[in-house]
Amino acid sequence: MAIENPSREEMGKILKKAKRIAVVGLSDNPERTSYSIAEAMKQAGYEIIPVNPKVDEVFGIKALDSLKDIEGHVDIVNIFRRSENLPEHAKEFVEIDADVFWAQLGVENEEAYQFLKDKGYTVIMNRCIKVEHSLTR
Repeated sequence: MAIENPSREEMGKILKKAKRIAVVGLSDNPERTSYSIAEAMKQAGYEIIPVNPKVDEVFGIKALDSLKDIEGHVDIVNIFRRSENLPEHAKEFVEIDADVFWAQLGVENEEAYQFLKDKGYTVIMNRCIKVEHSLTR
């Protein structure tokens, strides 16, 4: 079974509608990809919620240990973790009932994809949110 992402047009609509992005695996190291991409999305006007039990804060925002610690609705969960970690994040994602599960470039997992699609969620894998945002503005 192949992973099928929404069309670029659909991704554009998702990004135009979204306000809050929980970034799982967000590093507090400015040299890490997760940091630079989340920073760009923050500068584009999104509220960024750092989710990483190994850091205290990113961009002056307190980091949370898990998605379940987030208060309020989340539009996009953007994952910067290894592909084999996606199934555990998919289960947490369902528990908080966020809108879109988005795994960064180079990150995909068929088990997590199928689990979420079977529940009717929008799933994007192996795509960079910053690149898609820049292409759809």
